[in-house]
Amino acid sequence: MIHTLAISHYRSLLNLVIPLGQLNLITGPNGCGKSNLYRALRLLAETAQGGVVNALAHEGGLNSTFWAGPENITHQMKTGAHTVEGLVRQKAQRLRLGFASDEFSYAISLGLPKPSSSAFSNDPEIKRESIFFGDNYRPASSLIERENAIVKNREDRQWGMLSTQMPLYESIFSQISDPVKTPEVVTLREFIRGWRFYDHFRTDTDAPARQSHVGTRTPILSHDGHDLAAALRTIVEIGDDHALKAAIEDAFPGAKLEVFFDNTGRFSLGFFQYGLLRPLSAKELSDGTLRYLLWIAALLTPRPPPLMVLNEPETSLHPDLLPALGRLIVHASKQTQVWVVSHAPRLIEALRQSPACHEIVLEKELGQTQMVGQTLLDTPLWRWPDQAK
Repeated sequence: MIHTLAISHYRSLLNLVIPLGQLNLITGPNGCGKSNLYRALRLLAETAQGGVVNALAHEGGLNSTFWAGPENITHQMKTGAHTVEGLVRQKAQRLRLGFASDEFSYAISLGLPKPSSSAFSNDPEIKRESIFFGDNYRPASSLIERENAIVKNREDRQWGMLSTQMPLYESIFSQISDPVKTPEVVTLREFIRGWRFYDHFRTDTDAPARQSHVGTRTPILSHDGHDLAAALRTIVEIGDDHALKAAIEDAFPGAKLEVFFDNTGRFSLGFFQYGLLRPLSAKELSDGTLRYLLWIAALLTPRPPPLMVLNEPETSLHPDLLPALGRLIVHASKQTQVWVVSHAPRLIEALRQSPACHEIVLEKELGQTQMVGQTLLDTPLWRWPDQAK
């Protein structure tokens, strides 16, 4: 489980270090930085997929993602005694992402290259990467160290050289894969690759979830939901069929779900509602009903991931369905760490009923995203490797 997340100089996240629990609820007013926190977590996930540089390019380039305020926000700026103004920067700009988990901790620092005539002179470069034990980075706790193109690993009490020519646009997760010499890299890469992100499922007329498809066993629902019927059938056969039926009953009392399949292997949905003489197909379901079924398939996965991230799952759902969705999310959090970004009062209230719910309320001050009520005493210990002395 991830128990600390640290972000520095990414959009409104100047320096945010937050504790995490088993079920994490991210709330706050519009514009407080919830989406930036979600996007930062996605960037972290891209490091293990080999796409962090491309992901930054899709966001407009590294320069556009840097914190846009002054290098340091002083107490006088906060009180209004001094105006907010930019000064000559004393340090090179770095976007830093990191987390601490039960097993290993990881941090990455990205910056711009030195000016050159190359057409790719605006491409981000990975300046530093580290895998270490504990939140409070110390050289003695480090297992893998990468500075620019040089990568070293700890062998007993000695440092061994892994590479002197690591591409500056590639993470160590893309280039190092020796399970004997660097097991921590392989373990952490697979841990991050297991994270699942679910954003906004399509429910329009042409949505993939409304179509019948040739299906195979589907323990993990795809991000576009095209394999919804096969995923639900997989839950029936090898997952928690009782929880599936309970989730349907909780949201739609008296309703029943069937998954039909023919001899060509095509799967389709049949949704029986009390009072109707025939089942409704996926094409006939309301947007809210279809979206709720998609959330059932995602949350009751027979193969729980180490982390599941849900961004505004209340979208297109009737408010009356939100308490049931909240209970479904709480049930899923018993098997996997869950992160929910939401501003729907009824869903928030349902999640708060769980003793495991760890609520993180965000606010903005002078453009900087902060955790409401956080003080130095309840901020997790965290030190960036490239700032350690």
